Formats: sequence, structure tokens, C-alpha cells
Amino acid sequence: VQLVESGGGLVQAGGSLRLSCAASGSIFLATAMEWYRQAPGKQRELVAAIISGGSTNYADSVKGRFTISRDNAKNTLYLQMNSLKPEDTAVYYCKVGLGYSDYWGQGTQVTVSS
Repeated sequence: VQLVESGGGLVQAGGSLRLSCAASGSIFLATAMEWYRQAPGKQRELVAAIISGGSTNYADSVKGRFTISRDNAKNTLYLQMNSLKPEDTAVYYCKVGLGYSDYWGQGTQVTVSS
């Protein structure tokens, strides 16, 4: 499975972006689909996750602002990001768990200016 992220870019603080993660194969059986981010000089951190039953989890720093969703018919994972802050600036990666394997996208840059 190959994953391709898109939707990143430069936005002012308070703005919104929607990230997409398109999979080359079916994600219907994915056990978990997640968004991570990595800011310069920092470790990669989990931002949001959605499991096969539809339950979602969010990092405290993005709760109430970000929404993760998936469209199995389109084999696509989304991250709607609202009320963006400069501290949200990072490269965002999607990860999909299928069977015993994890698959990562190449990342998309999100830059939030103050």
C-alpha cells in the first residue's frame, strides 16, 4: 500500500486546512489510521487516530480543533484542521496499519504564520 498526503501549505493563524492521505489499495480492513507530525528539532508525535470501529483519539494540543475521518470508498484518510496556531507548524504524516504492517506517507508541510 502506498500513501500520498496532500493539502498542506502556508496559512495564517486562525485559518484552516484539510489534509488528505490517499491509499493505493483498500483501507477497509485497516486496524488503525493515524496522523503524526514532526516539527523541526522535535520528535514525531501522534496527532489523531481513528480505529476500525470508528473511534477517534486526539492529542490534547489539538482536541476541539482537529477532526480525523476516513472514507473507505475513496480509500482516503482526512485531517480537518481549524483554528490553526503557529505551534501546529510541522510536517504531517499519515500512517495506516494493515495486518502486521504499518505504512507511512511521505509527509506534507504545514506552516502557520503568526
